[in-house]
Amino acid sequence: MKIAVTYENGEVFQHFGRTENFKIYDIEDGKVVSSRVVGNGGQSHGGLVQVLLENNVDTFICGGIGGGARQMIESQGIKLLPGASGDADACVEALLKGNLDYDPDTECHHHDHGEGHSCTCGRH
Repeated sequence: MKIAVTYENGEVFQHFGRTENFKIYDIEDGKVVSSRVVGNGGQSHGGLVQVLLENNVDTFICGGIGGGARQMIESQGIKLLPGASGDADACVEALLKGNLDYDPDTECHHHDHGEGHSCTCGRH
């Protein structure tokens, strides 16, 4: 199993389309066996999904995420867990224990070609 988290300064980054890094965790027997930070390669939005695919991610934890990105991720068979916040390592450990605090209905909405946005997560 491979879990990716939007990542900045140890925390779950709260805007999928603007994340510059992912932290990717390799899981075996329900435990983290390794992790690494991967840059986004200058990508945004749709290109970020490709980064997840190239790293064979099957589960993805993030903060806010737009509807289009949600659809792209889910259509690739990646389990999406949006609306998470806090320490990235702690979120992965919570997921492995079955008690990750996330909101499956979290969705960011963009207006006027990316200028301004609102989000149902209440975190940004």
